[in-house]
Amino acid sequence: MALKIKKNDTVVVIAGEDRGKRGTVQRVDAKTHRVLVSGVNIVKKAQRATRAGRGQTQTGIIEFEAPIDISNVMVVDPKTNEPTRVGFEVDADGSKRRVARKSDSEL
Repeated sequence: MALKIKKNDTVVVIAGEDRGKRGTVQRVDAKTHRVLVSGVNIVKKAQRATRAGRGQTQTGIIEFEAPIDISNVMVVDPKTNEPTRVGFEVDADGSKRRVARKSDSEL
């Protein structure tokens, strides 16, 4: 199954604690169906200091974005600036392109 959300898409969160927030997709994991969205699902983690020379620079409580399920985000339509479903159209030459269902504009 082809994933309808790609890297650098602008998405809006439609479910969960961060509902309504917008951000750009930084990473898509097709195997686990999860996406990493900038500024969304910020979690805190206690990071212990390790021995010097291991490449770890931050210690203490660090904040970072955690992946969320791909079903909890929708692509933002570039024309209407609202969440929309994504569809595919095949052109006459056989090339496939992603389109927004609300405005029928290309993504």
